[in-house]
Formats: sequence, structure tokens, C-alpha cells
Amino acid sequence: MPNLKEDDNAMREVLTQAKTIAIVGHSDKRDRTSYQIAQFLRQKGYTVYAVNPLIKEIDSQPSYAALQELPEPVDIVNVFRRSEYLPEIVDEAISITAKTVWTQLGIWHQPSAQKAINAGLNVVMDACIKIEYLRLRVGSTENV
Repeated sequence: MPNLKEDDNAMREVLTQAKTIAIVGHSDKRDRTSYQIAQFLRQKGYTVYAVNPLIKEIDSQPSYAALQELPEPVDIVNVFRRSEYLPEIVDEAISITAKTVWTQLGIWHQPSAQKAINAGLNVVMDACIKIEYLRLRVGSTENV
């Protein structure tokens, strides 16, 4: 099963081409990884949408209850939820025609990954988007 985690060039292209990212499981607590990574992605110029049905607003920006509520299409659905939630999240990502499903470290569900691939989405599982962004030097003019 292809996982872009194994293909640096494909992963770099996903991160370079993306403009909008939905963070599923975005916390409003500053010490949480999802909050910190969302801030990092905003600082790098991405439009980032919080998706968390338990929170109405994060830093004066709306938090959406579901991917279908987002005001514009997203390129990457970055998941900060446990693996058992991936089947539903992948279904939502497919329904909004997201380009990529990216799950954070420790989050992996092979049937969901295969479903996303079969629907034409890119898949990166079990990888931190910030670590990969920095490792691949996406923001630099000289990519190695």
C-alpha cells in the first residue's frame, strides 16, 4: 500500500502545492501538539481551519464541527484524532474532495488509508507534518 511517507519527493510536492489545511482535532489549549502545529503551519503561510465540534472558537477564529462546514476546499486534512476515528474522517475527506489525508505520529489505520487511496487522495500516515516540513526543507529555496 503506498504511503507518501516513503516518498520524500511526493511528500514535498504535497506540502509545496497545498494552500489550505484542516486540522481535525485542533485543540484550543496552547500546550497541545495540535495547537502548536496549527500555529506553525499558519506562520508558514498556510490557511488553517480548526475542526473540533467541542470548540466554537480558537484565537478569535471559528472552529468547525465537521469538514463539510469549512468555507472553502482544503488541500490537506491533518488528523489529530485516534486511529479508530479515521474511517469517519476519511469518508468526510473524500466527500469534500480533499487532496491529501495526513495523520500525525502514532495514527494509522490501513483500511482507511486504502479507502482514501482508492478515492484518489494522497495519504501520509504516522508522520508529523511539522517534522516533515522542516526535514524536507519545504520553505527553503534549496530543497535537498
